Amino acid sequence: MKYGEEHHLKVLFTREQIQARVAQLGEAITGDYRGAGELILVAVLRGSVYFAVDLSRRLEIPFVLDFMGISSYGGVSASHGIVRITKDLDSNIAHKNVLLLEDIVDTGLTLNYLRRNLQTRNPASLRICTFLDMPARRIVNIPVDYCGFTLPDLYVVGYGLDHHERYRNLEVVAALK
Repeated sequence: MKYGEEHHLKVLFTREQIQARVAQLGEAITGDYRGAGELILVAVLRGSVYFAVDLSRRLEIPFVLDFMGISSYGGVSASHGIVRITKDLDSNIAHKNVLLLEDIVDTGLTLNYLRRNLQTRNPASLRICTFLDMPARRIVNIPVDYCGFTLPDLYVVGYGLDHHERYRNLEVVAALK
């Protein structure tokens, strides 16, 4: 049995499409932050790691890459916005430009918590960049400044997104049937 065959994955975005879009995001972010002062990329563990690494390689400006780990209470797959921080930032973000990197924004509850938490640390600016956006699932209106792809309400895996910790390593994004 091939990896993923038991779930019949349907590819939505190929490796080439992903890399082309990440390159476009890198250009836009580089242009927006050139000369704007220190930039701190905050990648949300674990799902955004693949996106954060690829995007950071496309930036032509200085930056610091840091990580935050979060966990939903109860280990449920659907976000209820109740999270705990499992790994906090190593960087002081006060008076610095912060770009929060997410793998996917769906309900907006968890991202809203992170955004509020980071705002209490007095960054000079705080923007959001997500690889995938699912506005159809939005409960909390979250301003997304940079978006890779917009999706309808689907369960997707690959490129960091998982199903019970599986499929993160796929180089494509696929709908899980």
